[in-house]
Amino acid sequence: MKPGLLFDFIINKENLTVTVRKEFAAPQKLVWDTFTKAELLDQWWAPKPYLSSTKSMEFKKGGRRFYAMVSPEGQEHYAVQDYTSVTPISNFKYFDAFADKDQNINPADPGSEWNLNFSEKNGVTTVDILIQCKTLEDMEATIKMGFKEGFTAGLENLDQYIATQISFVL
Repeated sequence: MKPGLLFDFIINKENLTVTVRKEFAAPQKLVWDTFTKAELLDQWWAPKPYLSSTKSMEFKKGGRRFYAMVSPEGQEHYAVQDYTSVTPISNFKYFDAFADKDQNINPADPGSEWNLNFSEKNGVTTVDILIQCKTLEDMEATIKMGFKEGFTAGLENLDQYIATQISFVL
């Protein structure tokens, strides 16, 4: 993570939430695009050595992103993001869950609700992410499978991607 920029990752078991607050030294539009365009998401979403591969994406209310996390051996682990609300450049919400290759949500995975807010001040964009889990058991299973480490690694990939875009513009 870039020194001097905020990064908070807070797990609240009482409220069944994970709150991530991350600052980026970049314009809000650029950061928004990295979260909402398939070709940019695939640049950073997966923790290395995994890759993100978006199979289809329709970024709008009622739309869906269907993607796979691809292991170094080529094994694909599928997930969906069903968009429930989109307010351009400032907020979007989605339901996130594991799925099979046919986009059927895994019935054993209750999924989680994500709410992402974007704001910019003095050239620094803040992304506030609130993830709501359904039960404590679901939350603990997600934590145990390494969500914090994996998502943090993905955000580090995003820092690197944004740095290349900012230096490219300069």
